Amino acid sequence: MKQLRNIAIIAHVDHGKTTLVDEMLKQSGVFRDNQAVNERVMDSGDLERERGITILAKNTAITYDDVKINIVDTPGHADFGGEVERILKMVNGVLLLVDAAEGPMPQTRFVLQRALELGHRVIVVVNKIDRPDARVTEVVDEVLELLLDLDATDFQLDSPMLFCSARRGIASYSPDVEGTDLVPLFKTILDYIPEPERDENAPLQMLVSSIDYNEYVGRIAIGRIERGTIRQNQEIAVCDFHNERGVKKAKAVSMYEFDGVSKAPVTEASAGDIIALSGIGDITIGDTICATDVIEPLPFVKISAPTMEMTFSVNDSPFAGREGKFVTTRNIRDRLTRETLKDVSLRVSEVPNSDSFNVAGRGEMHLSILIETMRREGYEFQVSPPRVLNVEVDGKLCEPIERVVLDVPESSVGAVIEKLGSRRGDLLEMTPSGNRMKIQFLIPSRGLFGYRNEFLTDTRGEGIMASIFEKYEPFKGEITRRGSGSLIAFETGEAVAYGLFGAQDRGALFIEPGTAVYAGMIVGVSPKSEDISVNVCKKKQLTNMRASGSDESLRLIPARNMSLEQCLEFLADDELLEVTPKNLRLRKAILDHSLRLRAASKRKAE
Repeated sequence: MKQLRNIAIIAHVDHGKTTLVDEMLKQSGVFRDNQAVNERVMDSGDLERERGITILAKNTAITYDDVKINIVDTPGHADFGGEVERILKMVNGVLLLVDAAEGPMPQTRFVLQRALELGHRVIVVVNKIDRPDARVTEVVDEVLELLLDLDATDFQLDSPMLFCSARRGIASYSPDVEGTDLVPLFKTILDYIPEPERDENAPLQMLVSSIDYNEYVGRIAIGRIERGTIRQNQEIAVCDFHNERGVKKAKAVSMYEFDGVSKAPVTEASAGDIIALSGIGDITIGDTICATDVIEPLPFVKISAPTMEMTFSVNDSPFAGREGKFVTTRNIRDRLTRETLKDVSLRVSEVPNSDSFNVAGRGEMHLSILIETMRREGYEFQVSPPRVLNVEVDGKLCEPIERVVLDVPESSVGAVIEKLGSRRGDLLEMTPSGNRMKIQFLIPSRGLFGYRNEFLTDTRGEGIMASIFEKYEPFKGEITRRGSGSLIAFETGEAVAYGLFGAQDRGALFIEPGTAVYAGMIVGVSPKSEDISVNVCKKKQLTNMRASGSDESLRLIPARNMSLEQCLEFLADDELLEVTPKNLRLRKAILDHSLRLRAASKRKAE
C-alpha cells in the first residue's frame, strides 16, 4: 500500500495558507517547469479571487519521497468556521500558520482549539518571517501561551516549529537560518504526522465531510475512508448517525482521488484514502457510507450554532421582475435549500403565512457571500437588516458576545476605544507593538453592525480588525444602530441633475442623474437622525426668462457608491435591501409616505 499523510492547513485570514499550498504544489512537481500557473491556484471561485479570501475548503494532493500527502486548504475568516470544523474529521494532523508580525489572532484560537479537541498533531509554521515588522521570538511565545491556554497535552505542547516565507517558498528549522526551499516542511510532515489507521479487510465505512457539485454527474461526496475498501459499481448503504432518514441502498458509480489540483478516476480505494464519490443523489454532509451487510453510522462533528439571521423575501418593489431571472418564492426556497446541503453552518426556516425565509449564519460576511452568489446566478429578492440570535440561559435572555482584536496606529486608539465603548464593548487588554497598538474587546455581536466603515475612517484605512464568537452573556441593553437618517425619493421617475442638485444640500447621495427611482426608495444619507423626503425627479421649469449668473452649470458632488456589505451595514430596522443581478437598491419597508408616517407615530406611541 502507498504511504499516506492527511493534513489540513489552518490559520487566521490572510496569514498565507493558500500561498503556501501554491508553493507546496510547485515544489512537489505538480506543475511543469514552463507551465503558467495563477497565483492562489486553490482559490478557484470568482468571489474568492476578487476578494482575496478563501471561502470554501478544498482538497488537493502532492507526492513527496513516494509518500502521498492529501492537503485540505481551509478558509481563515471566522464566518466560514463551519468549513474548518467539518473537514477536520478527514485529517490526522494540521499545519497551523501564524503571521510573524500579527501573531495568533481570534480565528487562530478557534481553529487550533477544534484541532486539539480531536487530538490532532500540530505543526506550527511561523509564516512571513521576511516582513520588516516581523517579531518572531514574541510570536513563538504567544503560540506556546495559546497552546497552554487551550489545555494542549504534553505531546501537543512539544509540537515542532518551522519558520517560513510562503511567498518565497522557503522554510527552515530556525529563525536565524534562511531556508532555500520547503524540504524542511515536507520532512516534518512525513516524520511527525502519523499515517492513518488502515484496516482494509474490515467492513466499509466512510464519513462524508464535504459535498461538491457537477452539473453532469450531480452531487459528489468527499470524505476519508475510515476502514475497508470500496470498488467502482459496488453496492453500498448510506445512513446518518441519528437514523433520521433511514438506510438507503446505492451504487458507487464513479470514484476519484485527488491528484494536484485535479481529480483522477480510480476503480478502487482503501482505508485512509480521501476520495470523491458520485452516483448518490441526495447524499449530504454528515452521512456515512457503509457496507450493505454492516450498517454502522459514524458521529459527525458538532457544528457551532449560527449567531445572526436575515429575512430573505420575494421582491415586491415597483421594479420587481425587471432584472432577475429567478424571482418566485419557489425559486428562492429551492436555492436556499440547496445551499444548506453543502453549508453545514447555515440554517433556513420558512416564515409562516408569507413569502419569506429566515436565513441564519455565522456573520455578516457569511450571509453577504450567499447574497452575492445568488445575485450572480440571476436571483432577485429582498433582504432585511441582519439581527442577532438571542438564546435563553437559566431563564435569562442572553446574546452572542464576540472577541474583537484590533491592530491600530497609536493616534487612532482614543477614537476606537470611544466608539466601541459606546457600543457596549468591554476593553480586555492593550498591547503596544512598535508605533501601533493591539487592542482586545468583548462586545455584543449587534454592537459591530455598521462599525467596520467607521473603523476604517477612524484609522485612516490603516487598522486591522478581526472578530470571532466567544460566548453568550445576559443582554447588555440598547445600542444605537445608526445616528443618521435616510434621504427618501418622494415620487417615481428618473433622477435628474436639477433635482439632485437641490437634494445634495440635505446629505450625501447614493445615485446619479439618469437613475430610475421609485417612491420610498432611499437615495442618500442625512446627517440628521430623522428621515427626509426629497424630490430627485424635479425638473427646472422652462421659461424664456434668463438672468446672468443664475443659470450657471449645476455642480453635483459625486455619488457615494455602496458595496453589498456597506448596504447591509447601512440598513435601519424599517428598511430593506432590494437585490437584483444588476442593482442594489435601498428602500423603506413601507413605500407609501403617509402610511410610513402613520406607522412611525404608532411605534412612538407604543
